[in-house]
Amino acid sequence: MVPSAEDSIRGQIRTEISSITPFDELESLHIADALTWVDSGVELFRVSKPAVPPKHLVSYFAVVDHDHILLVDHINAGLWLPTGGHVEPGEHPRSTVAREIQEELGISAAHAIEAPLMLTCTLTTGNRAGHMDVSFWYVIQGDRRQQLNYDRGEFHSIAWFPFDAIPFEKSDPHMNRFVQKLKRKFAG
Repeated sequence: MVPSAEDSIRGQIRTEISSITPFDELESLHIADALTWVDSGVELFRVSKPAVPPKHLVSYFAVVDHDHILLVDHINAGLWLPTGGHVEPGEHPRSTVAREIQEELGISAAHAIEAPLMLTCTLTTGNRAGHMDVSFWYVIQGDRRQQLNYDRGEFHSIAWFPFDAIPFEKSDPHMNRFVQKLKRKFAG
């Protein structure tokens, strides 16, 4: 029997999750939860805005230049976040990154999009609060000198932050852990 397209993308997403080495116990729990969720057969993709189903996939991509990260002042979330977006039905999360980097920053990734560095499960806040984002965190190498044409309908502004000056109190609750894991990756 030939697997359906849905079974195929579900398997690819499962593989993407399984490729992540947990940073800490919390990430181990998030990975286990996400694998159970994927294996349950429920809808993985947001099919209707703002949050149907109430748990769905997101791909963050942190644009990084040495010890700096690009963050966006997200209008709906009211937070400084990495760029990213919802994974469309049937879309691979890495394809989401390729699509969203063009839509949100007006550029293309200068390199192949590698496996995600982190996975988190987060209850959202802001204008669209109350649903669960299962978020892949990808890393894209950037250049602070590069001109970016960001989506002004989605972001108030964008800014490069040194790792030690990120407004963690006004960001994703997992941002500090992500940066620590990113530093460990660069050091290793």
